[in-house]
Amino acid sequence: MRIIEVSSPAHQQEFLEMAVRLYQREPNWIRPLDKDIEGLFHSETNKLFKLGAKAKRWLLQDEKENTIGRIAAFVNPKMKEKQPTGGIGFFECVEKREAAFLLFDTAKIWLQDQGMEAMDGPINFGERDKWWGLLVEGFSPPNYNMPWNFAYYKDFFEAYGFQIYFKQFTYMRPVQGVGFDQKMIERANKVIDDPDFEFRHMKGRELSEKAPEYFMTVYNKAWARHMGKSLTLKETQLMFSKMKPIMDGRLIYFGFHKGEPVSFFINIPEINQLFKYVNGKLDLIGKLKFLYNKIFNPPNKMLGLVFGVVPEFQGKGVESAMIMAYNEKFAKHDSFPYKTIEMNWIGDFNPKMMRVCEQLNAEIYKTHHTYRYLFDREKPFERHPIFE
Repeated sequence: MRIIEVSSPAHQQEFLEMAVRLYQREPNWIRPLDKDIEGLFHSETNKLFKLGAKAKRWLLQDEKENTIGRIAAFVNPKMKEKQPTGGIGFFECVEKREAAFLLFDTAKIWLQDQGMEAMDGPINFGERDKWWGLLVEGFSPPNYNMPWNFAYYKDFFEAYGFQIYFKQFTYMRPVQGVGFDQKMIERANKVIDDPDFEFRHMKGRELSEKAPEYFMTVYNKAWARHMGKSLTLKETQLMFSKMKPIMDGRLIYFGFHKGEPVSFFINIPEINQLFKYVNGKLDLIGKLKFLYNKIFNPPNKMLGLVFGVVPEFQGKGVESAMIMAYNEKFAKHDSFPYKTIEMNWIGDFNPKMMRVCEQLNAEIYKTHHTYRYLFDREKPFERHPIFE
């Protein structure tokens, strides 16, 4: 076997195409958009490089020069850990343990040379909401920008010595025909009856002009300390701008107390139900296929992107009230086009959010593992701390 560093346009294309060949007989796999992966490894499209991030990619070939594996390793300066920790991701490999271990070794050696003391994987070279974790349960088609992999990958990681740093759960529930926890209903009604509270979806100019500001306000109070970073208004405006082609205002809901935003949830149509038709390409033909299916074969599943309540209103029924108000406004009506909702990326270190999902009578539908490998094998392993 031979390791080849990705160093040319031909190598870059092979990095994408080897996965297509590997999964060609797997009906549940959906080819990611080429630009969503390739763009991560170029300074023009990934701003982490401007902060000092580094990345390398490798291909693995057999004796006949067939590509049988790939891996990426990266150092992300935004990862704040007790020990310097790098990442590995975009791992693909045939069912051959020696091949997988050679790829892991290659990434580990490079990360050690960068001064790292551990590596997490498989993770994204960027934000946690994309390409994060190894699928270990629930091998149904992936949601947009979520990984799908063969079941035997779990053995590769654990046999090599990776340990579970945290688990990520995807919860699912039908939009209609499933009730809510009675305690949740009681808490919600107390808030809904309080005239100081208002819950509404975004539409018109409020969606384009005010929603980013509302989102920034709640996010920075509810999530910034956990994620290690606050959002600026410019960043949230860019996020909403990027979502605009697929955004449905009915799926973006905010809660207000005396006119000030205190909670939100943001859902989107599950667009992998559309991207599965474009074969990874958003060229002219791919865009036409996307638009055709958006009109004539629209998604019937919505994806929960993010949910937040400012700290002073957490545990007081605001999240329950927002969800119940939304159900009354949209979800319970037969004309509502979305039949299921999946809530991605609920870490097992966030028991409050897990309880919210359970109160919605949602069930764990998929499980991903994020692994950590300590280079000092004598050092005690610690799992991700629990959010208080």
